[in-house]
Amino acid sequence: VQLQAFGGGLVQAGGSLRLSCAASGRIGSISTLGWHRQAPGKERELVATVTSGGITNYADSVSGRFTISRDNAKNGVFLQMNSLKPEDTAAYYCSAEGRYYNDRGEPIVYRNWGQGTEVTVSS
Repeated sequence: VQLQAFGGGLVQAGGSLRLSCAASGRIGSISTLGWHRQAPGKERELVATVTSGGITNYADSVSGRFTISRDNAKNGVFLQMNSLKPEDTAAYYCSAEGRYYNDRGEPIVYRNWGQGTEVTVSS
């Protein structure tokens, strides 16, 4: 499973950005799509996740400002980021958890990450 994220950039505090990510390859059935971020010198942290049934989960730091959504038909996940703050500056990564069946009919569970896209919020 390959994941490609895009949509990052430089924005002023209070501005908005929309990140997109598409999964491709041997996907099978994706259960959870998510976004994580990693700021310089810090550990990677959860931003938001969305299940195949549409249940969302947000980090407290972004709740009310960010919205995660997914397009099941296109295996895509999006992150609408509003009211951005300088502390939102980080590399943002999309992730996918799911399962496919190999040629022997055996289930293969995966959790894959995409390349990061940089978000910089200036004060």
